[in-house]
Amino acid sequence: MNAITLFDYWRSSASYRVRIVLNLKHVPYTRVPTSLLENEQKAPAYVGRNPQGFVPMLSIDGHDLTQSLAIIDYLDAQYPEPAMLSSNPADRAKTLAQALIIAADIHPIDNLRVLRYLKDEMGQSQEAVDAWYRHWIIEGFTALENMAPEDGLFGGDMPNLADVCLVPQMANARRVDTPLVQFPKLSRIDAALTALPAFIAAHPDQVKPD
Repeated sequence: MNAITLFDYWRSSASYRVRIVLNLKHVPYTRVPTSLLENEQKAPAYVGRNPQGFVPMLSIDGHDLTQSLAIIDYLDAQYPEPAMLSSNPADRAKTLAQALIIAADIHPIDNLRVLRYLKDEMGQSQEAVDAWYRHWIIEGFTALENMAPEDGLFGGDMPNLADVCLVPQMANARRVDTPLVQFPKLSRIDAALTALPAFIAAHPDQVKPD
């Protein structure tokens, strides 16, 4: 099997998800830092391999894979343990729904390119942009809190895809001073997850440039 290379940005939520899963599955990989602030993801050579010009991109088994949940799905197929999704259809659907609250509903409209557009093209203040960011986090987290288990992780004893999506979004929420007291179950799960070695090693502070 060829070397595995992850093109990512240290503070990218989607990249953070993939780093967590690679670590959970004990898959060795090499990082290629790709700065969103410097638009390195828009370089012709990169776009030639990833037409969207986003991070992350995982080069693995002769493929350049994009979109974090698609990358994780591939990793789940190639490296089955620990599974990010149940083989039970109903449980699988529930976990996907929980993960997609973050990956499809919160994250895309709070993405850096959207925030830049709000500020640079729409003329919004930084205060207004931060308020936008918090609004969509709170809306999504309100639903997710109601879905969260009373005990344990979303995945029970082991992290699943919903857990993997939650931790980066909680980090983002704190970065824009989102009040989290109203989400006690999500906060409890996040605290348990961020104490695990795979999550610690994937944290942005562990991979950010010097």
